[in-house]
Order: sequence, then C-alpha cells, then structure tokens
Amino acid sequence: MPKRFRLTRRFNAAMTEDGYRALKRFSAEAGLEEGEALSFLFENFDSVTDKDTLGHRLRLFNAELQERKR
Repeated sequence: MPKRFRLTRRFNAAMTEDGYRALKRFSAEAGLEEGEALSFLFENFDSVTDKDTLGHRLRLFNAELQERKR
C-alpha cells in the first residue's frame, strides 16, 4: 500500500533567483507543485545527486556565497 502524501511541515526558505527559477522549471516539467517538487528532491536526495560532483559544486557555491550576498 502506498504511503499517503501529506505536506506536514512548512518552513520559510530563502532562495536565489536562479534556484527559484530552476525549482519552478523542474516542478512544471514534473507536473508537481513547488512544495511537492521540494519534497521529492529531498526524499530522494541521494539518488538525484551526483556524489562525484556534489562536493565540488558545494565548494564553488560556498566560495562565491559572500560575494553573492552583497
């Protein structure tokens, strides 16, 4: 029997414009609402990320973060 899908947690999240556009594009392509798309991504995080490039991309993001906040 499939697990019932309930959105039980809500939180405020700040996103970059690029991140928000990517989320909207992904959710539209997948036929999901934005909250459902985020739930899918986080529930399946290990299978939707490339472990070989994740660390490198995270280091790049962190290196640019302070400059992007200005």
